[in-house]
Amino acid sequence: MIRSEILKEIAPVIRDHLVVCNIGIPSQELHAIDDQPTNFYMLGTMGLASSIGLGLALAQPKKVVVIDGDGSILTNLGTLPTIANNQADNYVLLIVDNGSYGSTGDQPTYAGRKTSLSAVAQACGCDNVVECRAEDTKAALEEALAGDRMTVIVCKCASGNAKMPVITMDPVVIRDRFMKAVRA
Repeated sequence: MIRSEILKEIAPVIRDHLVVCNIGIPSQELHAIDDQPTNFYMLGTMGLASSIGLGLALAQPKKVVVIDGDGSILTNLGTLPTIANNQADNYVLLIVDNGSYGSTGDQPTYAGRKTSLSAVAQACGCDNVVECRAEDTKAALEEALAGDRMTVIVCKCASGNAKMPVITMDPVVIRDRFMKAVRA
């Protein structure tokens, strides 16, 4: 399975939650699959989806799901100890680990080689880390959302991107409709 297939499977699961989606093609894929006002699409700032999602979870009680990638997590490794040391039991970080920088041409990441993001998250102090196969992502996510415990899920999947249109929605519109959904 590639990331877009995972997003199709989890779209019904995350529809009623606040979602912060990783920069580039992941946001394009989620937007094309199931655009929701509760989805915040990152159009810039590689590596910050997990940090923005954590801040959102700490600021309000609704469940927050962050869909991030291995390349972005590797770009901002400081996010994992920050997550571990700022407990937010309404926070789920889903790292879609396809072993590549998908939005820039599928160049390999170190997570596709020797680096285990599950081990890194645990070493940073994240208490509830789940590694799963792509096919098991939906079940892992459902379990995390049913619980009241901060969870980091590392989903191992194949590299590849689906052909999706660029998000043409103005970033201010994305922000404003998301903020409205947060307040609702």
